[in-house]
Amino acid sequence: MRPGHGPRQRSLSASSSDALYHPIPQAPVAANPAPRRLSISEVDVELSEAEEEDVFEQPVVAGYLDSRIRWVHFILGSAVLLPWNTLITATPFFISRLSGTSLASVFSSYLSIAFTISNFGFLAHATATAKQVSPARRVLTAMLALAVLTLLLTLSTYTHGPPGLFFAFVIVNGVSQAAAGSYLQTSVIAVASLFGPGAMQSLFSGQAAVGVAVSLVQVLSAAASVNDRSPNAPRDPTTDGRAEEKSAFVFFGLSFLFLLVSAAAYIWMTRLPAYHAVVMSEDGPGKGFMRPSLDSDDQTTETHGLVSGPHRRADTTANILRIAKANLIYELSVAYVFIVTLAVFPPITVSIQPTNPATHPLLFSALHFLLYNIGDFIGRYLCSIPSLLLWSARRLAAMSFARTIFIPLFLMCNLQQSDPASVTSSSTPIINSDIAFFVLLLLFGLTNGYVCSMTMISAASLEHNRRLKGRKEDVDIAATVASFSLVTGLVLGSIASFLVRSAVCGGCNPFKG
Repeated sequence: MRPGHGPRQRSLSASSSDALYHPIPQAPVAANPAPRRLSISEVDVELSEAEEEDVFEQPVVAGYLDSRIRWVHFILGSAVLLPWNTLITATPFFISRLSGTSLASVFSSYLSIAFTISNFGFLAHATATAKQVSPARRVLTAMLALAVLTLLLTLSTYTHGPPGLFFAFVIVNGVSQAAAGSYLQTSVIAVASLFGPGAMQSLFSGQAAVGVAVSLVQVLSAAASVNDRSPNAPRDPTTDGRAEEKSAFVFFGLSFLFLLVSAAAYIWMTRLPAYHAVVMSEDGPGKGFMRPSLDSDDQTTETHGLVSGPHRRADTTANILRIAKANLIYELSVAYVFIVTLAVFPPITVSIQPTNPATHPLLFSALHFLLYNIGDFIGRYLCSIPSLLLWSARRLAAMSFARTIFIPLFLMCNLQQSDPASVTSSSTPIINSDIAFFVLLLLFGLTNGYVCSMTMISAASLEHNRRLKGRKEDVDIAATVASFSLVTGLVLGSIASFLVRSAVCGGCNPFKG
C-alpha cells in the first residue's frame, strides 16, 4: 500500500489509529497503537519473517469529532461488555446460594460455556442481519433487555429457593444476556464505524475500562458488606452468605442504573447535530446509514471493519477460506489465548482461598477479579506504546502458547477442591502466599490483554501482515475470521475448564462436581 501524500496526511496526529478492527463481545480489545512513520515503495512481494515487522504509513480519515460523541461511545463500549463482567464478578454470590450442593464447584464452568456458546451463535446471526435492521432500534431494544435481566438478578438477592432452580435461573439469565449483548455489540460498532477512528478509539477504551470499574465496585461493595457486622459476632465465611447478598444487591443495582444511563445517553446522542450529519436514522430494515464523504484515495481503509458493507467479491466463502488458511497462525494464537484464560479464570481461580484466615473469602475473591482486570487493562495499554509493539506472528504465537504455564501455577495455589466441610488443613499448597497468587493474576491478565490485542491488530493489518499481500479488500474478512477465532477460543476455554477441574479432583466427573 502506498504511503499517504499531501499536507492533510502530514498534519495527522501521531496518535492516529494504525489498524482498527471490530471486536467480538467478551473479549478484550486494545486501543490502537500509534504508527511509526516510514516511507517505502509499493510492496506486493513475499516478505521474510524479519521483514514482517516493517511499518508502513496508513492513511486515516481526519476530521473533528464532537467530544460528546466520544464520551457517549465510551459509555456504549462499557455497556457492551457489562453483561459478561457482571456475571463473572458476581460469582461469589451465585456460589454462596449453591453452597452445600454439587453444583457449587461446577457452576462457573457451566456459566462460562453457556454464555460463550450463546454469544457465538447469536453474534453470527447479529452480524449477518446487521444491515437489515435499524441500528438505533436494535441498540435500545438490546439495552432494555439487558436492564430487565440485570433487574431480575438484583431482585434475586431478596428471594430464596431450591439451589437447582436458582442454578437454572442464572444460566438462562446468562444465555439471554449473551444474546442481547451480541446484538448490542454489532449495532454499536456499526454506528461508531461511521464516525471514524475517534469514536472507535473511545469505544475500545470503554470496553477496556469496564472490567476494572466493575471489579472496583465489587471490591467496595464487598468491603462494605463484610465490615457491616458486629465485631464480636461469630464469623463463618464458608457458610454465611449475607455479605455476598448485600454486595451483589449493590453491584447488580448499580449495573442496572448504568444500563439505563447508557440508553439515555444513546438517545441523547441521536438528537445531536453531529450525529445527524453522519448517520441518517430511519425506522426500517436496512436504513439508518449514510457514510461520510471520503477522499477518493481514502475510500478503502482499515477503518472499515466488519460492518463496512458487502464484500465486492462474488465467492465470499472461497475468500474466507483462503484468508483463514493464510492467517491460520494468528487465528490459532488468539484462540489459544482464551482457551488458557477461560480454562482457569474464573472457574478455577475463584476456588482459590486466602491463606490468611483473617481475610474474608468474599473480599479476597473480589480483589482477585480486580487484579486480573487491572492486568488486562495494562496489557491493552502497552499496545499504544510504539517501542513495545510486537508484530511477528511467530513470536506472538510463542507468547500465546507460553501462557499454558499459568495453569499448573494456579493449581499450586490454595485451591479448594471440594465442599468446604471436607477440606482438611493437613495439606499445604506449594504456592502458600496470597501475594504470590495476586502477582500471578496480574501477569495472567497482562499477558491476556497484550497478546490478544497485538494478535488481533496484526491479523487485519496490511502494513504488518505480509499474508494479506496488500489486498485492502481482505482486511474486513481477516478481522471477521480473527474475531470469530477469538470467540471460538472462549468456547473451547470454557470446555477446557471442565477438564482442568477433572484433573484437580483426581479424575472425578467434572460435570457433577
